Amino acid sequence: MTLLGQFALWAAFLLALWTAAVGFSGAWRGRPGLALAVRRGVYAILGALLVASAALWYGIVTHDFNIEYVAAYTSRNLPKPYLISAFWAGQKGSLLFWAAVLGIFAALAQALTPRRHHGLLPHVAAVTSVTTAFFVAVMLFGDSPFARLAFTPPDGRGLNPQLQNIGMVLHPPMLYLGYISITIPFAFAIAALLSRRLDAGWLGAIRKWTLVSWLFLSIGIVLGMWWAYVELGWGGYWAWDPVENASFLPWLTMTAFLHSVMIQEKRGMLKRWNVALIVATFLLSIFGTFITRSGVIASVHSFAQSGVGYFFLAFLVSAGILSFTLLYTRWPELEPESRLESTVSREAAFLFNNLLLVGIAFSVLWGTLFPILSEWLQGTKVTVGPPFFNRVNVPLGLLLLALTGIGPLIAWRKASAGNLKRQFAASAAVGLAVAAALLASGMRDGYAVAALTLAAFVGGTIVQEFWRGVRARQRMHGEPAPLALMRLVGRNRRRYGGYIVHVGIVLMFAAFAGMAFKVDQEATLRPGESVTVASPFGHELGFTHLGVSQYKALNRIVSAATVQVTRDGRPLGVMKSEKRQHVDSFDRPTFEPSTEVGILSGLREDIYVVYAGSVGGTEEAVYRFTVNPLVWWVWFAGGVLVFGGLVTMWPGASTPNERRQSQSGYEVPLAEVRS
Repeated sequence: MTLLGQFALWAAFLLALWTAAVGFSGAWRGRPGLALAVRRGVYAILGALLVASAALWYGIVTHDFNIEYVAAYTSRNLPKPYLISAFWAGQKGSLLFWAAVLGIFAALAQALTPRRHHGLLPHVAAVTSVTTAFFVAVMLFGDSPFARLAFTPPDGRGLNPQLQNIGMVLHPPMLYLGYISITIPFAFAIAALLSRRLDAGWLGAIRKWTLVSWLFLSIGIVLGMWWAYVELGWGGYWAWDPVENASFLPWLTMTAFLHSVMIQEKRGMLKRWNVALIVATFLLSIFGTFITRSGVIASVHSFAQSGVGYFFLAFLVSAGILSFTLLYTRWPELEPESRLESTVSREAAFLFNNLLLVGIAFSVLWGTLFPILSEWLQGTKVTVGPPFFNRVNVPLGLLLLALTGIGPLIAWRKASAGNLKRQFAASAAVGLAVAAALLASGMRDGYAVAALTLAAFVGGTIVQEFWRGVRARQRMHGEPAPLALMRLVGRNRRRYGGYIVHVGIVLMFAAFAGMAFKVDQEATLRPGESVTVASPFGHELGFTHLGVSQYKALNRIVSAATVQVTRDGRPLGVMKSEKRQHVDSFDRPTFEPSTEVGILSGLREDIYVVYAGSVGGTEEAVYRFTVNPLVWWVWFAGGVLVFGGLVTMWPGASTPNERRQSQSGYEVPLAEVRS
């Protein structure tokens, strides 16, 4: 099967080169048959990559430990879900996964794009094929997933204990889907530049693709936060780790694009900016893979140091130079159709929103790259920690939160004093009331007060918009409020789905503010001894150590420490934290011991227990007890954000003209091709 997999990779590589060459050459112009051949080339690439993927899957499920990758990331006693996730757990497998998913997205772009945009598809096929050829080349010439060992070991090493979590099954695929699908909007942007079709038409071709990419990336980031929280044992969910930052960067620029594209559609402005944002988003996705795979930055999320980092660096630099050079040559053709008339307008609010998002992205990029640059220039790596990122990005984030409430409600062109009063008087009053209540309750953390105040203000604007829409439908149609709300959202999905996304953002900011009041306490307890921890909500949490037990489970030997938890003397339950020593099928240790935390989650606070080890092999245990306020709301907010994204991209009823276009064939009319 490895020979079949290697042959399939070579077939995909050669097919991708041919498809890219024909697509870029323009030989298909005036020749619909050749344009169709380019499309079929994309499908053939997908077929070859699926065969290669099936070959690696077969090696994994049959425990073919003669394959180096299978021996490194699986074992006979590895639980089935993690056997599945082993496909993308290592660098070689994740490269194949990336290429195969890119092949799927490239084929879907060819199959699902409406006929009116078919003139762009050969160039789109060329861009996606070049990107696919790059990833396949990395495997063929750098890190093949089908490399074999000189001998066959009786068992594999298994999966790193930190990866043996349901998060490993869900988080990397979602993040990869977000990264990979960014290629499709980028391909359409390059196709529009190459073909000089620089009106708003190409934006219509990529709107759903951009939303899909944004949605997958959002899910991946939230799942990554949850995974870090439950698995790493440090009591938080975001540490400004370089690989965390690498996923956050394209999310920021894509969010900026989704806002600024509305200005281009409405006013014909920011054409150059929107193309630049799409290009930057794609480049940042490649930058994320470079950070993960080059080994230049130490991270719990990154792969070991490898030579493939140079492949990614070369591709990143080449793609950046070629893309921005192409944009420069088309610069005069992207002249805006109108100008900004007032700084007190929706256009200005969205522009400020974009500048803040890009400003945050720049600060995150600079903080991530600074250790590399300092080592290259001075020979000493200077680490940039969370204090830098928080000091720069928290104020910018609060300004961004304020604009989340202002932008959608302020008038286009120029807002009058009457418009401002009508739109913001009630929500401003709500925000001020919340601020007064927080200060009266004794809260003095400035950023927390500002975050909760602005969250109340933005929440007020969103509720106001839903209320006005529902009342209008009730007056017009006499509908009951629940039905009016459903139909309001159903018939204005893009607008109200965006408001639901904003609700998720508001809830996240409010939940983030809770971490300002996090409580940590360490204790060493004998069986029967207790310790008390003061909660930021005014009650006392008691922890009584019950003992330490040892047992074997699945592929690990477990030492479990148990505590009885009370709140103000009332029992809450029993919590358990574990030390795990993973072993192979012969009970030989495979990795360093890992920690499994105990979490008792509630609407107000999470109780977080970490068993750090025993004293002298006895049942006297060392614990760290943490109280994390409002963490449940972070995960709930992530669900709201994803739901809003689904509402926004959910297809509505098409017009008769759109249905006729979607039912027509692939061949592009000769006049359209020549134009």
